[in-house]
Amino acid sequence: MKVRNCWEIKKCGREPDGAKVPEFGVCPAAEEHRADGINGGVNGGRACWAVAGTFCGGKVQGEFASKLDNCMSCNFYESVVEEQWPNYTGSAQILAKVDP
Repeated sequence: MKVRNCWEIKKCGREPDGAKVPEFGVCPAAEEHRADGINGGVNGGRACWAVAGTFCGGKVQGEFASKLDNCMSCNFYESVVEEQWPNYTGSAQILAKVDP
């Protein structure tokens, strides 16, 4: 099964060359090379909940701690956990790589 990254599912327009890049910039998850391969994604595309500055609910989100509740109830997050289980890489492991 081919997995998809957050920008492919959420259609935020902040992927490289995306429609909203001129207004909001490229999403940090799309550029987070330290998260490449986590949960099968490209860069932080399947670890977006642990990357600061992602786009959700029509606005740019802040640091991990301030966006945690939103992300844990996100349908994309839930699908990554389900698809990757039992090999899911969780927030603590992701943060250790992207926010050392």
